[in-house]
Amino acid sequence: MDKLFDRRIVFVGGKGGVGKTTTAGALALMAAESGRRTLIVSTDPAHSLGDIFDTRIGNEETSLGPNLAGLEIDPEAEAEQHIATVKMSMKSLVAPKMYREVDKQLDLARHAPGTMEAALLERMADLMAEARERFDLLIFDTAPAGHTIRLLSLPEVLGAWSDGMLGHRDRSRKLGNLLKVFGRDHAREDAFGMIGGSKEEPDDSRDGRIQTILLNRRRKFHRARELLTDPTITAFLLVINPERLPILESKKTLDLLKKFNIPVTGMIVNRLLPSDVDGEFLRERRLQEDQYRAEIEQTFARLQKVYLHLLPHDVHGVETLREIGLQIVGQLGDSSGDASRPIEA
Repeated sequence: MDKLFDRRIVFVGGKGGVGKTTTAGALALMAAESGRRTLIVSTDPAHSLGDIFDTRIGNEETSLGPNLAGLEIDPEAEAEQHIATVKMSMKSLVAPKMYREVDKQLDLARHAPGTMEAALLERMADLMAEARERFDLLIFDTAPAGHTIRLLSLPEVLGAWSDGMLGHRDRSRKLGNLLKVFGRDHAREDAFGMIGGSKEEPDDSRDGRIQTILLNRRRKFHRARELLTDPTITAFLLVINPERLPILESKKTLDLLKKFNIPVTGMIVNRLLPSDVDGEFLRERRLQEDQYRAEIEQTFARLQKVYLHLLPHDVHGVETLREIGLQIVGQLGDSSGDASRPIEA
């Protein structure tokens, strides 16, 4: 567990309802109590982080105890901020008569598919880049697996988009210079009033500002990509229940994480029934669970696993999280496997 906590970033993911938030909260508490300054971040629109800590947590960092803070990212608020920032950048590059069109197009984009995810990723990328100054460990309590995979693939997509835009700007600049050589500068003058700002603004200045915006964006997403794929910095823990659907979804998740070179460090098998259950119904459930547990062992044989039993009470409050966290720490501490070594499925 010390090796796990020596990472800078830990993602906790899996199918909805398997216990991701509980696991992330327990890990965050254990890390904080071991002396590591820890920030736990919920990226799930249906936040429940505040519920398990019995504390109201919002879109700003909230203290949850010594060495521990929590944050529930609001995707809608992030999208609003994202659109506002883009508007500001766009308006610095166009003539005032185009401002209304910029507002119109970006207001429509606010509700376009992927806008919230892009804004959420931008906030996550900022946290990954900046949190190191104030925190030793960043734990992400993620949304259900499908959403998380789309989110984690965005650095590659948006980085490629920025690269393409930079290439387009370079080609446009070369074409403009060529037109100027052939005495067709008036063709460019017509465009100044729409997409280039004012005629008085030097081309190099305008191109420089556009290039700076695109380069900064590319650097941000390339850096996020580097952090996500570095097994010495980032770990991904899958949480699973011994049931058919979580097993199927975890297989898909593992394949996709491998595709994007995101290291999977281990698996939390959650909500196991006690071995001494009473009653015919629970015994039948336990037999079925044993079959699924065997399938988990076979399917995910190369992943280090921690097994957590179903508790007789609800999970909320620091004491319950500590109880779960100690189970996790104890099992990883007793394991002969190296929890810091990324395992390929």
